[in-house]
Amino acid sequence: MGMRAAISWSGGKDACLAWLLAKDEGFEVSTFLTLCDADGASKSHALAPALLAAQVAAAGGAWREARTAPGSYAQVFDEALRRLRAESHTHMIFGDIDLQAHRDWLEPACARAGLAAVFPLWGRSRAEVARSVIARGIRARIVCVDTRRLGAAFCGLDYTPELLERLPAGVCPCGEDGEFHTFVLDAPGFSHPLPVRSGPQRRVASTPPLAPTELVFQTLILEGGER
Repeated sequence: MGMRAAISWSGGKDACLAWLLAKDEGFEVSTFLTLCDADGASKSHALAPALLAAQVAAAGGAWREARTAPGSYAQVFDEALRRLRAESHTHMIFGDIDLQAHRDWLEPACARAGLAAVFPLWGRSRAEVARSVIARGIRARIVCVDTRRLGAAFCGLDYTPELLERLPAGVCPCGEDGEFHTFVLDAPGFSHPLPVRSGPQRRVASTPPLAPTELVFQTLILEGGER
C-alpha cells in the first residue's frame, strides 16, 4: 500500500495511542524516532535510552534516537526526516491532539523531507483521548510533573481512571499543556510488559524557554538493566 511509516516517539501514552490507531488505519509503523538531549535523555520526559529501547523492542519496532544540542533541534529533526525518507518511509505519525502551532511546524518539516505527516488523534477532545488510552489497555506511569501546574504528589502514579478523577480542575487529562508526561509500561501489541520499578524522584529547576518552575522526574529502573 506504500504506507511505510515512522512515528515520533516520546514513550508516552498519546504517542502509543497514535501508534495503535495508525496501525488500525493500515500503516506499517516500522521505526520509532525519539529526539533526545546531548546526554541521551529524551526531550521533556527525560527518559534514559535503555528504557526507550526496551519499550520499542517490546512493540516490535526499531528505535532510533536523534541527539540534539542547544539551538540544533530543527536541524537535527530535518536531517532525521530526510534519512527516514531515504530509507523508503512515506509517512510520519505524530501524537498531537490540538496544538495548531506545533502542527503548523511539523507538517512543512515533513513535506520538505518528502514525508506525509499523519495525526491520528487530531480533532478528538482531550477527554476522549484520555478515555481511549485507558479503554485500549495502554498502561502508563507519570514520569514528569510541572509543579506550577500540578502537585508533585502525582509524579510516579499510574495513569488510571482513578487518577483522572483526582486531577484538579483546569488540568488537562492528557497533560497536553505540559502538566505531566507519561511512560508506557504495556500496551496491545507489546510482546510483554516492561519490567520496570520506580526509583527515587529528582527535582530540577526549569530552563528557558520553559517558564520558571520546578519539574519533578520519576526515575524508572529497568530490571536487569540500567535506568
